[in-house]
Order: sequence, then C-alpha cells, then structure tokens
Amino acid sequence: MSSNAFRSALRIAAVLAIATVPVMAQKVPVIETELANGMRLLMVERHDEPTIAGGWVAHVGSANERPGMTGIAHLFEHMMFKGTKTIGTKDYRRDLEIIHEQERVRDLMRREEAKMREMVRRGEIDDLLKPENKTERYRELEKEFNRLIEEQRKILVKNEFDQILRAQGASGMNAFTSEDMTAYFVNVPANKLELWMWMESERLANPVFREFYAERDVVFEERRMRTESTPLGRFQEQFNAMFWESLPYSWPVVGWPSAIPAISKAQADEFYATYYSPQNITLILVGDFQRAEAERLARKYFERIPRGTNDPPDVVTMEIRQAAEKRMYAEAEANPQVDILWHTVPFGHKDSYALEILGQVLATRTGRLYKDLVLGRSVATDVYAEQVSQKWAGYFTAGGEAREGRTPEEVEQGIYENIERLKQEDVPAEELQKVKNNFAASEYRRLTSNTPILFSLILNDGMGDWREINEAGPKIQAVTAADVKRVANTYFTKENRAVAIYTRKGSEPAATPVPVSH
Repeated sequence: MSSNAFRSALRIAAVLAIATVPVMAQKVPVIETELANGMRLLMVERHDEPTIAGGWVAHVGSANERPGMTGIAHLFEHMMFKGTKTIGTKDYRRDLEIIHEQERVRDLMRREEAKMREMVRRGEIDDLLKPENKTERYRELEKEFNRLIEEQRKILVKNEFDQILRAQGASGMNAFTSEDMTAYFVNVPANKLELWMWMESERLANPVFREFYAERDVVFEERRMRTESTPLGRFQEQFNAMFWESLPYSWPVVGWPSAIPAISKAQADEFYATYYSPQNITLILVGDFQRAEAERLARKYFERIPRGTNDPPDVVTMEIRQAAEKRMYAEAEANPQVDILWHTVPFGHKDSYALEILGQVLATRTGRLYKDLVLGRSVATDVYAEQVSQKWAGYFTAGGEAREGRTPEEVEQGIYENIERLKQEDVPAEELQKVKNNFAASEYRRLTSNTPILFSLILNDGMGDWREINEAGPKIQAVTAADVKRVANTYFTKENRAVAIYTRKGSEPAATPVPVSH
C-alpha cells in the first residue's frame, strides 16, 4: 500500500510544524449508514476531482485464525481476485467440474500427507516439504492434480477482475492483510461508481476460488521471499513469537510454513462464510458522488448478499502479563543492531495517545535518540521508536543499528537512559508542543486527497472505530507532560520487555557486559 498524495501539503505542513499553537485538523464529514444485511457504509463526499476512492474492510486478520490454518486470512486476500461465476473463466460449468475433481484428488493427497507427518514423527524422513520425502502414491496424485490445473488454465481469464476496471479508467487496485483486518481498495472515475459497486458485490456474493491450491503455493513462495530469504526475516518472526505468549499475534500474517500447504478449500469455504459475511464488512467511499445516489446503489447491489447465519466470533484469548524479561541473541548477515519491545495498550486505549507522543519525543531526526546516540555519543548510525496500537493489544518498539566499533548493547543502554530521563523529568513545554504540532501537520496532510482519507478510515474501522479519524487528534493535543511521565513509568519496565540482539556471524562479543537493568 503506497500513496504520494501527501506531497501537495508539504509547504503548509512545514508552516504548521513551527506554529506556536497547534492547528487542529478539520473534521472529516463521514456519513454512516447500515444496510439491511448488517453491512455498514461510510461515505465522505469530496468534489475536488472527478474520482472516487472506494474500498471495503473485512474485520478479519491473522488473529482470527487458529493453529493448523495460520495464513488463511492472507490467502483470502489473494483468492478474492480470482473472479466470480461470470468473471475469470470462459466456461463456468467446466470450471466448476474441474474444481470438484481437484478437491477429490486433494482429499486423497491429504491422506498421504497424514502418513508423511507420521513418518516425520518416527524419524523416517526429516522434512515433510522436501520433494524427495513424498510417498509414491502422493507423487501419482500430484501428477493427476497438475493435469487438472493445466486443463483449468485453458479456460481461465487471468486477472480479468482487474482488467475490467482498469479498462474503465480505474487505478491502484490492491489489498492488504494484517493481524486485525483484510482490506481492498481502488480509485475509479466518478462515472464508474455503479460498475465498481457491481464488481465488488459480485465477488462477495458469487466468489469462485479457482486456482486455490496454485495460489496457496504462490503465498508459500511469498513467504519464502519475504521472510526466509531476508537477513532478519526468520529471526524477527521468532522474536515476535517469543514476545506474544497467549494472544494470537504470535504467528506471522503469512502463516507458518507447515500450515500454508495444509489449508484445504473446505476450510477456506468455512472461513469465508464466517468472516466475509455482510455484518463483518464495512464499505467505504470517498470522493465525487452524491450521497443519496451512492446509498441507493449500495443498497441495490450489496443488500442482495444475505446476512451471515452467525456473527463472527470474537478474539477471547488476551495476552497474559509478562513476568520476566525475555532476550534473544542471533547471528545474522546484517549490521549489529538491537530491537526492544514493551507490552503496552491497544487501539483507542486512553494511554495510547501519551505513548504516541512519547514515541515522537524519542524518534525522528529531531528526536532525543537521534540527537544523543547518533549525533552525540556516536554509538549508533540509526535509531527508531514508535508506539503501535493494534486491535487487541499494543506494543512500543525502540532500537537502532550500532556504529562500527560499537555494540548493540551500547545502543540498548543509551535507549534505556533516554527513557529513564522521561520517567524522572517532565518533557519541556516547547518540546512537547513541537511534537503536537507535527501531529497536527499530519492530520492536515491526511485531508489533501481521497486516498489517504480512505486508508485512514479503513485502518481505524478495521481496528475498532472509524471515529478515531476525527477524535484522535484532540486526544493527542490534550496529552500533558505528566501523562508522558506516567506512561513511561507504567510500561517501560524490565519485566515488561523483550530484547533482540543481532550480531554478525563470527563477530567478537562485547568485551564488558553492559548494564541493562533499567
């Protein structure tokens, strides 16, 4: 997900950033309504340009998964582009027959996979995913399945969903999956709103998950490229799993390697029926339309989708309180660095705003960490700090890359010393106001075009409440120096943190242990 929509506001943002009094952002005029099937519709009329940024968010992410089928939410992001009964195929009847035949073969393959897992447990083979460890019967079934894939490809129309919209002037079609949500978005000309309504409602009302297993392999390859083939990918994944103990944020959004190939289409169908029901979806429009007409079209196309039989279940397992510091040491093909995580608070929590301010006091090129550890003591080449509030929990992250001749532990110690000052001393009024002005500038930049407003609504609604687009700014401005000191003392304790130290393979350890007891 990317956008260059903020560029036009840079000059005004600079003025806001140096203002002595924070400039409060204009309220985004969101109109909310609910369709008969429980789907919510958010609309923001803006007639600056003849385009509409349209999207929808399904309130489901990797936190809604369970062991054995991790990665299924992300897989669905891919599958929702595969088309419908009328889009994506030259022969729907034959397409359906092939899909049924593929399922018959996959059921037989899963029986062989169960045998292979038993062979792993007995030590007869070392890795279920290695081609040479497949049983003879599995190889035969795999050939039959590949034949069906080739037959299906002859009648498929690749990327037809995207092609139809692009041919009518649409741009930027994409999607993303996180721990908390799955979102889809595109920009369309204002006179193509009805086409977009029909297309989006079609893939919700009549989706066809063709190429399911082939796409599952694409996701597996994506995991290999983004995680397993990067210097820190696997380490960061393990660090995340170590940090989260009970909350289902501990597994990666892309899924565990052994779970992705095991996901069946039957599981996917059940997942879709549960989490892609209308009452779990919010439709969002930002741009050049008339509210009454947009609502009429939404009801015409989306109300035909029946409400789900049951409401999606809530995430009920919350993170337990961490009782002791956790530390991970890893040798990696990367520059020496440290990454520190503290458990904090979720989206919308009253302390999240003070933690955001605290993060900005420490972060950026004008923040305390850069001035002290990069420009001052020269122990680091880069540093960062940020509060991350998710739907069910949150964390604060800080870290940095050690300068040549210095150690990650020295960077770690410098971060603790800066946090300790925040525990003991009030942030000066001028410094606090500068950070607030930067937040106000960001609020303004968010209003410069349709796309950033759409993304902001997607993210806020996906995490629990779209109203934060208007309410977060005043809450940020209300944070006091006492609030910053209080949250620093509340959350930044040794027992509440996890630390990852990365060094190069074969590098010498620090000559003298660095105290890290803060």
